[in-house]
Amino acid sequence: MIDERFDAIVVGAGMAGNAAALTMAKRGLKVLQLERGEYAGSKNVQGAILYADMMEKLIPDFREEAPLERHLVEQRFWIMDDRSHLGVQYRSDDFNEERPNRYTIIRAQFDKWFSSKVREAGATVLCETTVTDLARDDHGRVIGVRTDRRDGEIHADVVVLAEGVIGLLGTRAGLRPRPEPDKVALAVKEMHFLPRETIEARFNLEGDEGLVIEAAGTISRGMTGMGFIYANKECISLGIGCLVADFQRTGETPYGLLDHFKRHPSVAPLIAGSEVKEYSAHLIPEGGYKAIPQLYGEGWVVAGDAAQLNNAVHREGSNLAMTSGRIAAEAIFQVKSRGDRMTAKNLSLYKKMLDGSFVIKDLKKYKDLPTLMHTNSQNYFLTYPQLLSRAMQNFVRVDGMPKAEKEKMTLKSFVKARSWTGLFGDAFRFARAWR
Repeated sequence: MIDERFDAIVVGAGMAGNAAALTMAKRGLKVLQLERGEYAGSKNVQGAILYADMMEKLIPDFREEAPLERHLVEQRFWIMDDRSHLGVQYRSDDFNEERPNRYTIIRAQFDKWFSSKVREAGATVLCETTVTDLARDDHGRVIGVRTDRRDGEIHADVVVLAEGVIGLLGTRAGLRPRPEPDKVALAVKEMHFLPRETIEARFNLEGDEGLVIEAAGTISRGMTGMGFIYANKECISLGIGCLVADFQRTGETPYGLLDHFKRHPSVAPLIAGSEVKEYSAHLIPEGGYKAIPQLYGEGWVVAGDAAQLNNAVHREGSNLAMTSGRIAAEAIFQVKSRGDRMTAKNLSLYKKMLDGSFVIKDLKKYKDLPTLMHTNSQNYFLTYPQLLSRAMQNFVRVDGMPKAEKEKMTLKSFVKARSWTGLFGDAFRFARAWR
């Protein structure tokens, strides 16, 4: 056993773990961070979006040295059938500001840099270390962790579980249940490399401007899921994800969906001639507010994906992870500053602070949407995209048919597919879940 005792042990070096370790180290706490990968980010080749506001709260001058790809000036939303897409896009020169609001990043590079700032702040970071169990005292209170290292057990006043969505340590210790298949999505992604000037020409970008496309429709073949395209400096992140329960139900394969998505007529020209150098799969928490487990206990707190903190509606995960990690650290520091023990009662401050943040307020707002999308996936991800595509084609095609007849034809197709009762019911349920 390592004789040295720590104020806090952080399990995991992703967004939540790094935010927690950095915040506590900056406040003078003695912090040990444990990561099972070769280095922070070594298991993650994900292309992602970084939200500047959350990062600034941790490292105000991060733009000066962080490995950022492009700042986003345009957002596109596509509703797709097999041959077309209906799109909404927002682009603003306001985003070409001195301190941009959002960036695309490559997580493997960014997490490694983020971890270096944790070390600089004074935390001890041990990689290639797997935490096998939580160490407890005779009363069942968590007093540290057990690892696969020779010296095994390490003690601390509190353990921060930031181990990701599967959270084997937390589930093995009985702190929370294993996520159900309908509460977790499996996303697969490829990195398509192209010359920088080619990417900028295809997406109408200049300099370090970036763009993201989020897509839903028949690309998920009636399952609850979405596709995405991020423009980086010299590569394009392209992927798609669906609920694990839907993969089980349908027998569809993630790589099959991805292949179908990238061959779509709206997507293929964007990646034509590219070289695929990376392929990865990643689990994402999708259960929303109702899937959040117990967030604290005797000597422990949980943050980030391990706490199911992901806003599936707005596709926000890293900002919730960073915020929850930072708030967990601030709560721990307050308890420590008062000279109090890390009991469940005292650590409940973390949940109180998190409940007052945008994290829980946003998830609570959309608490009914995950279930609605899953139970009505055939309608929202298959039927309606096909109907909207036909409606738009009727609207724009000029073929001599009177417009009144076309409008009747469009309305008839909607009623035939869903009935009046179904249409009003779908609209009502969606509006109620969105409130």
